[in-house]
Amino acid sequence: MGYTELKTYLVAGVVASSVLLAGCGTVVRGTTEDIKIYVEPEHAKITSTTAHTCVGPCVINVPRKKEFTLTASAPGYQTQVIDVETRVSGKGAAGMAGNVLLGGVIGVGVDAATGATLDHYPNPVNFILKRGKGSRKLTPAEIKMMNKAKAPTS
Repeated sequence: MGYTELKTYLVAGVVASSVLLAGCGTVVRGTTEDIKIYVEPEHAKITSTTAHTCVGPCVINVPRKKEFTLTASAPGYQTQVIDVETRVSGKGAAGMAGNVLLGGVIGVGVDAATGATLDHYPNPVNFILKRGKGSRKLTPAEIKMMNKAKAPTS
């Protein structure tokens, strides 16, 4: 095998690897994520700005790059509102690093465009509705405290 032929195979291998590994995070993690929602009382209605509705506890599937707001309401209880944001996750960052090494600019671009490097926070989302009327938006500190106090057992 001559130098030119070897060079051709090498270039073809690099190109094929780049195409196959482009968007590695997109392939491995997907472009959507399940958001688990727990609520007390369990019959509370959950609505989202992504047009999802369910009765808690429930799971909704949303695009990884979409930030949204969840609202929990039940008769005789105060309505609660929680913003769900996106953050670069450890797994997403690892996928991005793999793209830089193996997939190149194409893979980085695909993962950035699809949100494959992102996770939603909080996830799971925990609502504990209080008796009474009105509504309130929880602060980030309250959300963090509720997630620690009401961590699901399964």
